[in-house]
Amino acid sequence: MKDNNIRLKGQLKIYMYWPVIMTGLLIAMNIWMYHVSRKAGIVMSVFIIIYAVMAGGLYFYNRSMILADMIQFSTQYKGLQNVLLQGLSVPYAILLEDGQILWKNERFTEIFAEQRREHYVYKLIPELGQKVLPRGDIDHVELEVGYQGRDYQAILKKVSVADFHDKEEIVRMPQGKEYFITLYLNDVTELNSYIRENEDQRLIAGLIYIDNYDEVMESVEEVRQSLLVALIDRKINKYISDEDGIVKKLEKDKYFIVIKKESYRKFEENRFSLLEEVKQVNIGNACSASLSIGLGLNTSTYAQSYNYARVAIDLALARGGDQAVAKDSHGITYFGGKKEQTSKNTRVKARVKAEALREFIAGKDQVIVMGHRLADADSLGACMGIYRAVKALDKRAHVVMNENVNSIRPLYDEILANSSYEKDLFLSSEEALERFNNENTMLVVVDTSKPQMTECPELLKRAKMIAVLDHHRQSSSGIENAVLSYIEPYSSSTCEMVAEILQYIVEDIRVPSVEADCLYAGIMIDTRNFMNRTGVRTFEAAAFLRRCGADITRVRKMFRDDMESYRAKAAAVRLAEVYREEYAIAECPSDIDSPTVLGAQTANELLDISGIKASFVLTVYEGRIYLSARSIDEVNVQIIAERLGGGGHINAAGAQFDHTDVEQVVEMLKNTIDQMIEDGDI
Repeated sequence: MKDNNIRLKGQLKIYMYWPVIMTGLLIAMNIWMYHVSRKAGIVMSVFIIIYAVMAGGLYFYNRSMILADMIQFSTQYKGLQNVLLQGLSVPYAILLEDGQILWKNERFTEIFAEQRREHYVYKLIPELGQKVLPRGDIDHVELEVGYQGRDYQAILKKVSVADFHDKEEIVRMPQGKEYFITLYLNDVTELNSYIRENEDQRLIAGLIYIDNYDEVMESVEEVRQSLLVALIDRKINKYISDEDGIVKKLEKDKYFIVIKKESYRKFEENRFSLLEEVKQVNIGNACSASLSIGLGLNTSTYAQSYNYARVAIDLALARGGDQAVAKDSHGITYFGGKKEQTSKNTRVKARVKAEALREFIAGKDQVIVMGHRLADADSLGACMGIYRAVKALDKRAHVVMNENVNSIRPLYDEILANSSYEKDLFLSSEEALERFNNENTMLVVVDTSKPQMTECPELLKRAKMIAVLDHHRQSSSGIENAVLSYIEPYSSSTCEMVAEILQYIVEDIRVPSVEADCLYAGIMIDTRNFMNRTGVRTFEAAAFLRRCGADITRVRKMFRDDMESYRAKAAAVRLAEVYREEYAIAECPSDIDSPTVLGAQTANELLDISGIKASFVLTVYEGRIYLSARSIDEVNVQIIAERLGGGGHINAAGAQFDHTDVEQVVEMLKNTIDQMIEDGDI
């Protein structure tokens, strides 16, 4: 650096200027001396001249020597800093703003010895690309990177050279606008190892229930029941104890378990093989045992882990059992659930729920009933069934039904044409919100348990008393704070559940033929003319409705297809794509009435083709894509629909997409099927 570019400043500059200051003071004193004595003033002037010459000579001579000494000190100090940085145990480097390595210490060189010729940091560590380097308003970046099996915490700081001249107190440097980036690499491999080990040792509370204990015990001889229980206990104890877990039997069909997080990961890898192992226990029992497992993960306390486990086991049971559910603060994970749960012949639960519903209704002045958007026969039938239960208890009742009723137009028009019903029986969402009174109104939701699927989600936010009746397998996004939740995944339809409840609301209840037709139509449509998911209780409910005046012929005529719809359905079947030789994918035309209903019918038709395990039909309607998924018993379409943001039943499910790009949805569906087959989920 040239000498003329270096200037003194600060306290040192003031110190060097003291001879000049003193000369000025002496001149002022000399002027005063001339007023006192001219002879003394002359002597003083000679002295000042001699002083000024000597001081000036010393100033300029010492200035160059002082600057030379400072530069030498700075050089030595810089060399000392360089030695200290070179020997620093922390890998350290200086980068240009584009990631080029300008300087690095010895430790940094040792770590990247195999790539010492690389001049850009992102070639050494791909994670440190130009996108992550500090720039603009970002002066500091921290991230974790890996290199040759070691973990490093990379700290990047932006150091501006432009501010150097303001901070330096001795030497003023030429100003510049560029900046450097300093890189520190802290080895956190051992720390991460301890963190992972601590995480793996964290304890998880869980619950295991035998779903069908009574049915399994009844299916085997009494002398073998204790042996069967012992074999199931052994399977559960061995599965948990092999991973150093603890099992405590709470009741005859309930177990409490404690496992480590590390063990949970192993269970996750084998997809909770205990579910299948217990099914293989057979000593002559006609019915195989199935389990439900609930686990609470990633909690700060064991009490919270247990509470999460209780929520998870309730959700597993509500979804039909035969599955494991893990809940943490981030969400819920499902395993298993490939088979349909066996329907129970007892109606004890239906009677208990009916009595509870009667008590809730009796305490309110009016009840508002609503189903899901784009109501189908099951939704309307269930609404009318609850309407009849409310009227039987001498309370006011209304049904929330918006304009999209094309799929149930015959039933809807028949109700409107019947003079025995109030003119305000059906309310729009806006009208329902106006009439809703928190203190005197109860809300009953049927045929769905998802808030976003209801006719008027805003009512759920206002209602203090909510009852939910649904036959779909419950998902994690259920209706919260319901005082009554009656969800039976093995039931054929919500209309079947409501038909059973009606028989316990009041004795000898009289159901008009119009409402009986609605309920019967809901069962008929959801069971595909009693071909799917029908049990003893399904036919008992149908028999009850038949006694109430349901006309089978009239219902069948109402739901016949017109010629255009039949042709559209035939065209969709003809153009269907068979994916992986087992999955039928088709698109249903949307230029007809009730395209979503036609899509569901098309999905059912595709199942009649030999070799098809599951069918998926897409329909574009009102700016959205509706997916109908169907299967017989080989594939669980509900877990496929859940991956796509939907849900439903084990062999009848659906999903909705907020766009009209059919090709994109088909690609998502194929990728989901591929992934689930690879993971062993289907």
